[in-house]
Amino acid sequence: MILASASPLSVTLAIGAAVAYGVSAVGAARLGSTTARAAVRLGWLLHGLVLLWSMFGEAPRFGFAPALSVTAWLVAAVYAVESRLYPLLQTRWALSALGAVVVLLALFFPGSQLPASASPWVPLHRILGIASYGLFGAAVVHAWFMTRTEERIRLATDTGLGMPLLTMERLTFRFVGAGFLLLSATLLLGLVFGNLFYDSATPLKFNHKTAFSVLSWLTFAVLLIGRARFGWRGRQAVRVLYIGTAWLLLAYVGTRFVLEVVLGRTT
Repeated sequence: MILASASPLSVTLAIGAAVAYGVSAVGAARLGSTTARAAVRLGWLLHGLVLLWSMFGEAPRFGFAPALSVTAWLVAAVYAVESRLYPLLQTRWALSALGAVVVLLALFFPGSQLPASASPWVPLHRILGIASYGLFGAAVVHAWFMTRTEERIRLATDTGLGMPLLTMERLTFRFVGAGFLLLSATLLLGLVFGNLFYDSATPLKFNHKTAFSVLSWLTFAVLLIGRARFGWRGRQAVRVLYIGTAWLLLAYVGTRFVLEVVLGRTT
């Protein structure tokens, strides 16, 4: 935990983002749709400024909490775009609550300071990896919405989704497909330029991160093949998506959490 290393500006921005998210999460039913959406957008904007400042305004740091923070911000960005396309799409208190939690978590656990990159492939590797996290995060959120909607349809109650179910399903698998491409590119860069990333003689460093990443890639590959060849959908497809996402979380967030929190190490 390195809260003392945070600058006053980053603390102010993080608290402001958490408050805006919290207002939307706690008071969405009382505020009304317009006010709740405005609170989400304000939280998202401040959240983005926190991320920019942490990467460019001071000594850049990264770890499990910032990875979760960037992922939540990207998911919120997807929601912001979709709420424009589908005005009836309700503000989701769960997304706001998640945003409030992760932005504060990143404040308390900023991770380790990033070393100067010896190769331009290193930052590209990181960007592709975290972008794949965001896309799979968006896919998981859509899958969760889709599952809840199917349950409400069976109970003949109002879905409250604001988006056609088939559209939600298509979007879910589009996010999975895009995330799979970025994850594939991330693993390929790690395989080809791993010696630059890890300062070793061999390009591939086999560890927990590599093992979980490969497991997640294989799981998502099975999901996409099952969808294309056998028409997987519904609970079966969602279950495989959840498993692949769990492997992916363990690949970086899980291993960094153990190092930073359990073992108390930042390197």
